[in-house]
Amino acid sequence: MTFDLIIRNANLPDGRTGLDIAIKDGRIAAVEHGIHAEASRILDAGGYLVSPPFVDIHFHMDATLSLGLPRLNQSGTLLEGIALWGELKPFLTPEAVIERALRYCDLAVSQGLLAIRSHVDICDDRLLAVDALLEVKRRVAPYLDLQLVAFPQDGYYRSPGAVDNLRHALDKGVDVVGGIPHFERTMADGAASVRELCEIAADRGLQVDMHCDETDDPLSRHIESLAYETKRLGLQSRVAASHLTSMHSMDNYYVSKLLPLMAEAGVAAIANPLINIVIQGRHDTYPKRRGMTRIPEMRDQGIVCAFGHDCVMDPWYSLGSGDMLEVAHMAIHVGHMTSREAMRFCYDAVTINPARIMGLEGYGLEPGCNGDLVLLQAKDQIEAIRLKASRLAVVRRGQVIAETPARIVHLQLDGRPNKVDPATYAPIEI
Repeated sequence: MTFDLIIRNANLPDGRTGLDIAIKDGRIAAVEHGIHAEASRILDAGGYLVSPPFVDIHFHMDATLSLGLPRLNQSGTLLEGIALWGELKPFLTPEAVIERALRYCDLAVSQGLLAIRSHVDICDDRLLAVDALLEVKRRVAPYLDLQLVAFPQDGYYRSPGAVDNLRHALDKGVDVVGGIPHFERTMADGAASVRELCEIAADRGLQVDMHCDETDDPLSRHIESLAYETKRLGLQSRVAASHLTSMHSMDNYYVSKLLPLMAEAGVAAIANPLINIVIQGRHDTYPKRRGMTRIPEMRDQGIVCAFGHDCVMDPWYSLGSGDMLEVAHMAIHVGHMTSREAMRFCYDAVTINPARIMGLEGYGLEPGCNGDLVLLQAKDQIEAIRLKASRLAVVRRGQVIAETPARIVHLQLDGRPNKVDPATYAPIEI
């Protein structure tokens, strides 16, 4: 048999080493030692890590790369970012949104990021961003899975027209129901929005992904309502709560009740480490709260947890590079997740866990899965995060769609220049 692609001598995230991966007709045909066959292309992994592709479960593609339009966020705060986005919306054009989104998708693919869930603002009565990103989704489908969330940025009830706009966006083909209950005028309106939005998702057979309690206020507890509605409507495993930063500040006794409710309802948690730690805690002097939600505790409860990039060069965040290893790297530090096992979990939080939340079919590295993978210049997941490893090859359906030369790191040893390949440097065995 002739394969489309064979990757030889690969390490896998599950700890297996020295394996060959053969891909035929866009799917993985075999994963085993010593595949002796011909292929249209053969890559030697050289003992480096072959991983399923990175997945960004939380992003805002309608705003990406718009930094400086119409002005910069001077305070760096969430509220100024929302206000700034409101200033920009009337001047958006479909062409500009599409062009920026496509540029970002190209960047994402070069980083081995082949699936993205993007929230799209539906509070503009033109639904301009919705139409633009639906067109982007169509164009990038051959090389990237793009899932869209109907997001009422200015509040489902608070923004005039958002109730109708959200339904129209779903009618157009947007995939997921979104919300932002903590931005409604009252706690009661927030809870009511959770109920109605979950009912819409249940009626249409859709998933839910809500910006939930993205605040330092420990009394913002809409996650409790979301867990309740998830169970009441039978939406288990179809609901995700994004941000959940208020939980960072909640009373520990209350959290001890809340986390089992989330686990019982099957609600997934999505943190955005880069953004959460710079947006939250802005009213604090010292000590300053970190802002990121309680990922280690959620994980201990069996709650599915994942990390998103959230923003890249937009009204909320002037930095970002589309690198999910940077996201995992930050999560390790801010979440005190530095055990070997916890660091591997952080890698899962930008690969297999978000793929599970998105419901991606054919994701993985077993025979029968899609031939989508990334070859990293690292021996394992921990080294990949530590080095933010080069993506030596990115493969989509068995075709190499991006390549990067191996990287050499220059070090000074005893005053003498030396060249060390960090991926072949033998670490201390632990």
